[in-house]
Amino acid sequence: MSAHLPWFSKNVVAVGAVALSVGVLAACSSSSSPSTGSSATGSASTSGGSPITIGASLSLTGDFSADGTAFQKGYELWVKDINAAGGLMGRQVKLTVLDDKSDPNQVVTNYQTLINTDHVNLTFGPFSSLLTTPASAVAARNGYAFIEGAGGAPTVFDTASNEADHNTFDVSLPVADSLLPFVNYVASLGSTADKGLTAAYATADDPLNNPQTQLAQSKLQALGVKTVYSKIFPEESTSYKPAADQVAAAKPDIVVLGSSDVPTVQAFMQEFAQQKFTPKLFIATAGPDQGAAFTSAVKPGNAAGMMVPNAWYPGVSIPASQTMVQEYTTQYGGTASDVNADVAEAYSVGQVLQAAVKATGSIDNSKIITYLHSGVTLSTVQGSVHFDSLGENSSAIAFIFQWQDSGTKFVQVLPTNASGSVPILATKPAWTS
Repeated sequence: MSAHLPWFSKNVVAVGAVALSVGVLAACSSSSSPSTGSSATGSASTSGGSPITIGASLSLTGDFSADGTAFQKGYELWVKDINAAGGLMGRQVKLTVLDDKSDPNQVVTNYQTLINTDHVNLTFGPFSSLLTTPASAVAARNGYAFIEGAGGAPTVFDTASNEADHNTFDVSLPVADSLLPFVNYVASLGSTADKGLTAAYATADDPLNNPQTQLAQSKLQALGVKTVYSKIFPEESTSYKPAADQVAAAKPDIVVLGSSDVPTVQAFMQEFAQQKFTPKLFIATAGPDQGAAFTSAVKPGNAAGMMVPNAWYPGVSIPASQTMVQEYTTQYGGTASDVNADVAEAYSVGQVLQAAVKATGSIDNSKIITYLHSGVTLSTVQGSVHFDSLGENSSAIAFIFQWQDSGTKFVQVLPTNASGSVPILATKPAWTS
């Protein structure tokens, strides 16, 4: 409505995507993927002394396994590229990945092992804010820079509870602001109170989801959108049916689902279909961004109209990103639409480290930390990276993506005036089955 101005923050700006020069990416060459607890050095031969070792814990099994596996591929692509280009400081890079089984306790054990037993030179982060918070504390206690791409929740950077703030650097979008372009779109529709718009907020209890859905709810309520359902349910729920049935019974125009994975979204979609309820607008915080893993699980026709926030997609007009996508499909198969944002987030972690090592001429963690806090702006396949005093990326831009054309195309739709955005599908099609 015209009386309400759209909300923007330092992390959400309606600007066009800028093609960024990230350096030439070396072509991928064949090598097997490292197994759990194994190492990978890429295909190029070792030169210039002993390898530089990097340790990471990833969720290769458990609830976050789809994301953890994608992150592993992103890290591996960067290792291959940097080694093919001569390595870091003329030395090859060796990556060691341990499986944390999506468990916060195991992730602590893994980083203690990597740092104190394996004595890796550097560390990369795990997947999820849930695991990044305890993992980053281990790195901080040992004086390690902790560059990560999937720990953007406020809890990761809470100075009152987390000692790791000045060691931790998230190359991706801070999660709290992720849904604001969607809120701004609803604001653009005119007087929501007069239209009688209603909304439901169902959130899996996770530091990734809660900040997004809670901020969206407060902003939409301020616009006059009536809340007809709002509940946080256990992340590892044995059944999503009760929550989904309650949402369907309330028949909201808008559904905001705080989801951590594809199965959560799939469960709500299936129950909505069974109840013959289709919201006008349906946005989930995670899941629809998983490419073929999402569409194959829910069927493309049902995917149509589904939205999700993110800062990257395979068609982004950044040359280095396009090269990375081509490398991914060459090595792992599939099409560009199969490359989800986790891969880009992980690859960007490597690029930020690469820039820091080049600038400092060192793999000294204290020097890397100082450099990343110096106010420098770096370029990655996701776009610009500029760390604030806490280590959040203040240059990241939030976008909303949507599945269109019967669920066959994943496109950027918000902000409406951003470069690359296409017209939003304003009403979600009915379920196909």
